[in-house]
Amino acid sequence: MPEMIKQKQEGIFLPFAPTEYNVVGEEAIAVHWKEEELIQPKEEFIRQANMTDVGIYERFSEKNYPECFKEYGDMLSWDRYWTETLDTSNPPFFKWFVGGKLNACYNCVDRHLQKYGNKAAIIFAPEPEDESYQFITYRELHRRVNEFAALLLDMGVKENDVVTFHLPMVAELPISMLACARIGAIHSEVFGGFSSKSVAERADDAESKVLITMDSYYRNGKLIDHKARADESVNLCKETKIEKVLIWERYPGKYSSSTPLAEGRDYLINDLLENYRGKRVEPLSKPAEDPLFLMYTSGTTAKPKGCQHSIGGYLSYVAGTSKYLFDIHPEDTYWCLADIGWITGHSYIVYGPLSIAATSVIFEGTPTYPDAGRSWRIAEDLHVNIFHTSPTMIRMIRKEGPDEPGKYNYHFKLMCTVGEPIEPEVWRWYYDKVGKGEATIIDTWWQTENGGVIGSNLPALRAMKPGSCGIGMPGIYPIIFAEDGSEIEKGSGKAGNICIKRPWPGSFQTIWKDPDRYVQTYYSKYSKLGSKDYRDYYYFAGDGAVQAADGSFRILGRIDDVINVAGHRLGTKEIESSSGSNEEVAESAVVAKKDPIKGTVVDLYVALKPGFEPSKELEEKIRNKVGTDIGPIARPSSVHIVPDMPKTRSGKIMRRVLNAISNQRECGDVTSLANPEIVEVIKNQVQG
Repeated sequence: MPEMIKQKQEGIFLPFAPTEYNVVGEEAIAVHWKEEELIQPKEEFIRQANMTDVGIYERFSEKNYPECFKEYGDMLSWDRYWTETLDTSNPPFFKWFVGGKLNACYNCVDRHLQKYGNKAAIIFAPEPEDESYQFITYRELHRRVNEFAALLLDMGVKENDVVTFHLPMVAELPISMLACARIGAIHSEVFGGFSSKSVAERADDAESKVLITMDSYYRNGKLIDHKARADESVNLCKETKIEKVLIWERYPGKYSSSTPLAEGRDYLINDLLENYRGKRVEPLSKPAEDPLFLMYTSGTTAKPKGCQHSIGGYLSYVAGTSKYLFDIHPEDTYWCLADIGWITGHSYIVYGPLSIAATSVIFEGTPTYPDAGRSWRIAEDLHVNIFHTSPTMIRMIRKEGPDEPGKYNYHFKLMCTVGEPIEPEVWRWYYDKVGKGEATIIDTWWQTENGGVIGSNLPALRAMKPGSCGIGMPGIYPIIFAEDGSEIEKGSGKAGNICIKRPWPGSFQTIWKDPDRYVQTYYSKYSKLGSKDYRDYYYFAGDGAVQAADGSFRILGRIDDVINVAGHRLGTKEIESSSGSNEEVAESAVVAKKDPIKGTVVDLYVALKPGFEPSKELEEKIRNKVGTDIGPIARPSSVHIVPDMPKTRSGKIMRRVLNAISNQRECGDVTSLANPEIVEVIKNQVQG
């Protein structure tokens, strides 16, 4: 410990000088962020952290690449050890831990039984507060996974078959995932809030003949008839016929759907499991490079992409990052308030935490139902000490109950943000109110395609910086390119396209059945296609970023979201952050509106905190604040103070709907939104 503190004093916690940002031309994204202060983690956190050795950055430096990732691979149990850490013979189709064999389910369940068999692996928190928490030990998880794996085999599911799930946030979802992994089948979970059409598209593409769903689940106090969507999905499939629909019951032994079962196609899993009590299935040893699961990105204008993730590379990466970045110890209670229907849930609710014998909480409902104190009651009840959520959720919780965290007796050692850049103002509320000034925060940057976090600070080794994700994770080497391919130096104040210049184990292998699209989308912009040298390939993330003099990155959002106003390319997150710094503002969303003079202008949508009322004076105050913080060119043409934002079931603001309203276009299908009724309200307000 003294040596670590000495290293800290000598500059591992990097100070920085404020940067004067340069005016940049149309080819670059204009950046006007001010530098933020550094906040040091508490000594108490540093003492207990899994990773306190600053030498990890040296071990994972480029000179030790790719063998550095042996450190993550060795966290797993292998049936056969690998012979080659990285195969680069066919770039950009990279292979990790070649020659190795293992089973993901064994690594997440079986190997923990001797030491942690009676420890909770999963705690299920149902939405109705009059229902008890369900504590599923590793031994109980082992039993339930084995029984369902045996059932799947008897249903004709074979190795390398793709099984599509349309499951909500219930314990049966990770049980289904692990059962598929145990028998070598590939799973493809579709977010429970997606429409039947979305399920059908993904099942078609994956050529799934089996769909696993649930009869019902709770959302905002209502028992949703989920089975009805399964029938619609089967009917909407065009390419592949779904032959079997397996249905979990929300209340075992009680079918809670009004939709009748289709004879010969539909099966109630809970009834069938009576025949499999005590059954055991030997985990199938699989090559490390075989696929573990597909995760489809949700495209609104193009066919969703099936991101194919491997067993060995992916599992090693989420195990390593769960231990070192999220600082999960076996004795911790860890709660990731995401949905397993997204990559965050796959990596950091199921596979990452369970691979290192964690206790992982799964919550069925929404964090503000029946009131804004629900999240903190769960945290208090379960003694949660690691809390992981998105900026979207943080803004929602702040809007609905800004003072609620202080009413409850919970204490977090670590808090995480994921999914999008977080505004410094929101970060500070998260730190002060939710974390009570005690918790260390890690802000993370990554995507569905990346498998695990690729940009963040290891929490005991670098200071926190509001609004910044930090540096590249160990073994990840980010680089920012200008449009012309030149590298943008750190501290220049110029933004560009952030890329990764070496492959890493967690990255997806390809797009399912579409390798050409994989190359074109992610490697064609800055790579030398055709080269056999893997160092000529740069992963293109599609995000804009700027790097400060201290090396930390600030992600500016999707390049597609940049607004070009009179030749100035403005990042939407900057404008939203400026708007959100007004005390009245809970949420902001910026869209581009067509203009006959300037071509494009900024339209700003704002939702207020409780207790504040809309007014023309407040609209002008918000406009002027943006103009002052960023410049007159960014001053919104209109500020629309709306009752609420159109949001997905996961709480994400649907900016495409707002864009359509601003530009007098049809909004498209909004039935899958959590609050579709708000669209018409906003439309009437904006369009008159």
